Amino acid sequence: MRLKAGDVVAGFSVASILIPQAVAYAALAGMPPQHGLYAAALPPLAAAAFASSRYLQTGPVAITSLLTFGGLTALAMPETANYVALAALLAVMVGVLRVVLGLLRAGWVAYLMSQPMLTGFTTAAAILIISSQLPTALGTLPPEGSLLSRAAWSLRHVEAWEPASVVLALLTGALVLGGRRLHRLFPGVLVAVVFGILFSMISGYPGAVVGQLPAGLPPISANLPWGSVSVLLLPAIIIALVGFAEPAAISRMFAAQDRERWNPSREFVAQGVANLASGLSGGFPVGGSFSRSSINRLAGARTRWSGAVTGVVLLIFLPFAYVLSPLPRAVLGAIVITAVFQLIAIPTMVRLVRSSRPQALVAWSTAGATLWLAPHIEWAVLLGIGMATLVHLWRELHVEVRATYAEGTLRLEPIGVLFFATAPGLEDALLSQLATHPNASQLTLDLGKLGRVDYTGALAVKTVTEEAEQAGLTVVITGIPPQARRIMTKVFGEEALSHGR
Repeated sequence: MRLKAGDVVAGFSVASILIPQAVAYAALAGMPPQHGLYAAALPPLAAAAFASSRYLQTGPVAITSLLTFGGLTALAMPETANYVALAALLAVMVGVLRVVLGLLRAGWVAYLMSQPMLTGFTTAAAILIISSQLPTALGTLPPEGSLLSRAAWSLRHVEAWEPASVVLALLTGALVLGGRRLHRLFPGVLVAVVFGILFSMISGYPGAVVGQLPAGLPPISANLPWGSVSVLLLPAIIIALVGFAEPAAISRMFAAQDRERWNPSREFVAQGVANLASGLSGGFPVGGSFSRSSINRLAGARTRWSGAVTGVVLLIFLPFAYVLSPLPRAVLGAIVITAVFQLIAIPTMVRLVRSSRPQALVAWSTAGATLWLAPHIEWAVLLGIGMATLVHLWRELHVEVRATYAEGTLRLEPIGVLFFATAPGLEDALLSQLATHPNASQLTLDLGKLGRVDYTGALAVKTVTEEAEQAGLTVVITGIPPQARRIMTKVFGEEALSHGR
């Protein structure tokens, strides 16, 4: 697969957005700004060699950055040397986990996290990310506290707002969001950054700026705090799985639109190698970006090497990174806010309440836990996965049995999965209906709405028929699902089933 002209154009287009985003997401992850650029340089190059999707763009992303911050704040002070080293180790661990999962062809684990759980988590995470950037965008210095309390303080104390910061933030939002309406490829982020730098240099901007950035290529080193592997294992597992949900969704969507094959296991390897490259070059955990991948596709990317072009552009830019020093942080805060605002899916969660209350409980509980436990949101992910599993088990452990009675015929219609845990429900339903309708002379068992029947479930059907016959009823079995025919034949015998059973 050779590099195409469209890949070069697309790679440059994505790089113009990635450079300021990388600096912004570094702050979100608790990292010095230059480490965001390190995480944006080698990872796209590494991922391009293994990627299954030709459009997926890899680098710093909002959710993974927030998970990184949550996993490290209890271990070290953000932006310190120890914190930076732990973030690099965390990226390496995420990379190893993803590579192993990919080599074991375990890409299917990307589908284990329920959509309601992910919706609740990403919605709450987006709220936390916006809350973390509001003080920056408004130019306030709130007292120490949680992300939500600092955001609330900043919104309440209007007198503490820095006017120039507020104007820059609003202008950045207008350029990014309004530019998309003008044209999908309008470089709103780049225009906002250039304007912010010029405004800061000309006006003597009084607010916080990026500050001094060291020039030079990423430092390659394996000198990491390996003794901290055990304490970082849980955050690494959470990031490896949750952080793969977005690139998996992006790649599946584009593959479907282009009618192409997509290999999740291969993508796991690509994302794993990207994280290894990030960790060994002073970066932090990275993932696939929906917005940058969309721009990559719209800008004309034709092969996966467009990501490599993006990485090369970043490497070329690094010696000149000092040009970002005067950039107001209010611009970066607004860039992050506009990037994650679309992740807030409150309407979807409201619709869940009407369509499926158990799944709504999973979504809203995960969202609530994420907000409550912040910044240690990895525990909220575990809670959400646990709740989703319990809801699934609850549904699996209950088989609905619809019963009707007319002219001496009792009709039972089990719905769901009939296996060892749900089989007693069918027997209980028979006993209950026999007591309610003592004059019944025939029992019809309609199995047409059973999704699966295991051996114990087939035995339960046989027990029900025997109990009904002992009660003097004639038994007819109908609607045996094709997938259950073999096990039912083994339990009843071909002849018995062919004679009305």
